[in-house]
Amino acid sequence: MLSNQKSDETDQSKAEDQLVDDFLNFLEVERNVSPRTLRNYNHSLREYKARSDKFEAWFNCEAEDFRKYLYECMKRELSRSTIRLHFSALRSFFRYLTRRRGLKLNPLLDIQLPKKNRSLPLVLTIKQVEHLLGLPFNVKQPKQAPKWAASRDAAILEVFYSTGLRLSELATLKFSDFDFFNETIKVKGKGSKERIAPVGTHALGALNKYFHQAKIQEGPLFISKSRKGISARAVSDIVKKYTQLADLPIGVSPHKLRHSFATHLLDNGADLRSVQNLLGHASLSTTQIYTHVSVERIKKTYKKAHPRA
Repeated sequence: MLSNQKSDETDQSKAEDQLVDDFLNFLEVERNVSPRTLRNYNHSLREYKARSDKFEAWFNCEAEDFRKYLYECMKRELSRSTIRLHFSALRSFFRYLTRRRGLKLNPLLDIQLPKKNRSLPLVLTIKQVEHLLGLPFNVKQPKQAPKWAASRDAAILEVFYSTGLRLSELATLKFSDFDFFNETIKVKGKGSKERIAPVGTHALGALNKYFHQAKIQEGPLFISKSRKGISARAVSDIVKKYTQLADLPIGVSPHKLRHSFATHLLDNGADLRSVQNLLGHASLSTTQIYTHVSVERIKKTYKKAHPRA
């Protein structure tokens, strides 16, 4: 009898896991969601199932279960962004269950989450950026590095600052994405959405020098010593290397170059909608944080320069 009960419980657990697998497959195939989001959602859903003290089936979950889970997350001192990520996965999953699998009522509809903390991104000054971008040709490259390493590194830094690309976007660029005639790069962003990014004069010069020295005519845009496509991790290490050599007051990642790109555009009169398009943001509200950065910079300049500030 006990054996039959255990068997039933195992079958039920497999059925609940299959629901999650079906949902993730739906996101991947029909919604074209990024692998990172799939991993995060998978972790969040299985985390809830494992931590819920009375979990029986997804269709049996009630609003009170999620209020208790939210309280537990806060007791564990998870960051607001982590909590919101967990509940984003749960909300998306239960929307799927109501729309595709016949669940009558979504138990998460009235769950109130803590507001997201929106800290202002740190950005480099234009002088600091210029110093950073000039470093590849002013430092000694390792003996084992190819002759074109400095020009590749300079092109990577220039493209980051010129286009505001994400790390994953830059690392997956192909030579065929670069349009010499129109001076643009075709970018595949989040959710495989494509956009066209203009490339500035300095970045164009750096790319042409790199192409000539490394004899790049096809395949990945940025390559490793073995002439294979460079990984996102390797690109991040390259940026880290030069930011450490630059002795900057803040740690600089590819994303900080993206922050600097957006802030400097707004500082110099670019409109918010154009910056949104350049960054590939789906929502204008995501881009609006950079207006706060620009206002803070203006206030600092004002206080420094005005005699009665």
